[in-house]
Amino acid sequence: MKKTNGFVKTQLPNQLTVLVKEAHAAPVASFWVWYRVGSRNEHLGITGSSHWVEHMLFKGTQTFPKGVAEKAIAREGGTFNGMTWYDFTTYFATLPAGRIKLALRIEADRMVNSLFDPDETAAERTVIISERQGAENNPEFLLNEELMAAAFRVHPYGTDTVGHMCDLETMTRDQLYAHYHTYYTPNNAVAVAVGDFDADAMLRLVEQHFGVIPDGPDVPPVTAVEPPQRGERRVTVEGEGNVAYLQMVFRAPTVHEPDFFALTALDAALTGASGMTFFGGGLTNKSSRLYKALVTTELAAGISGSLPPTVAPFVYSLSAVVRAGRTPAEVEEALHAELARVTAEPVTPEELAKAIKQAKAQFAYSSESVTAQALWMGFSEVFADYTWFENYIANLSAVTVEDVQRVAQKYLKQSNRTVGWYVPQSNA
Repeated sequence: MKKTNGFVKTQLPNQLTVLVKEAHAAPVASFWVWYRVGSRNEHLGITGSSHWVEHMLFKGTQTFPKGVAEKAIAREGGTFNGMTWYDFTTYFATLPAGRIKLALRIEADRMVNSLFDPDETAAERTVIISERQGAENNPEFLLNEELMAAAFRVHPYGTDTVGHMCDLETMTRDQLYAHYHTYYTPNNAVAVAVGDFDADAMLRLVEQHFGVIPDGPDVPPVTAVEPPQRGERRVTVEGEGNVAYLQMVFRAPTVHEPDFFALTALDAALTGASGMTFFGGGLTNKSSRLYKALVTTELAAGISGSLPPTVAPFVYSLSAVVRAGRTPAEVEEALHAELARVTAEPVTPEELAKAIKQAKAQFAYSSESVTAQALWMGFSEVFADYTWFENYIANLSAVTVEDVQRVAQKYLKQSNRTVGWYVPQSNA
């Protein structure tokens, strides 16, 4: 057990990892359970299963039938939700601190007792398919899906979390329940509590509710390793609409490498600080290099960068909305010129200092509430450990001008990128 200043990290006998942190600024608390399962744990035939299982955990248990948990949380003035991504599925509730025990009861119960009622599963198939169809109406989704499939030919990161339509139409209730039974175990989970409580008392509550759950079998490992990229890859997507898009992704370092922080600083200089986010895109900074080169010159209507932390090596992404009357080729040419410039000429010390200052401010803002702190603590524990979150500012502050130029030269190479255009049919 690690214990310092109201923070506790421990592991129960059933191998559930537990993080507890006191935060007394307001009389609220947030409780999360993170499962180390997402689309990276899927294969063709069951793509989208993690996301679908997440939905099914809101469909009830014997103790909390469908809708009862949500109503109970709402009566206490709380919020209640879940989400799925490449590396995780997570559930959380934020409540008045004196009522947080309710969240523990709900999460411990549905870790093992979710019903997966056949009728509810069938009804949710319609919902999930509708969600997929809605995404297909978004040109940026279509482009990103094609681009990631080209960038990752072996690793499951090449498949979107929502899954392929053919799998959503054919997956069975038993396949979904098997996915749940395999991955929703204490030994594959992290419980996080942050808020206005005594850490020892909260730890006892976690032990009371989760300690009785037996650990599960060993989780199947993800053995896929993406081979080196041996040249630029390109995709073009044609579809409805009046707006063209450009997206460019580069193979990126893992979060365990110092290069990750240097590339984060480079992104802040190129597109503006985005804090630490796994959803992509952040604050568009009008003083950033790419904003000046693409938006101010009226080539693009917007530009954003994204470098999300992941378990396995992922990508650094740049996305541009092409302005009416312009083409993806024009935007790509200007973008390439700026990337060549930052590779050949180091950013100035003043530019780097400003970028890091803005990134630190965004990070502080994005981790201010107890809900956000619990999110980042749990998320960090999934792909590294909670100290990664605690040391984020220090690691970012240590980045030098030389580091930024080195990672620009190492990662922003043409042979390391995959480029995608979305071309509206009206302009094709």
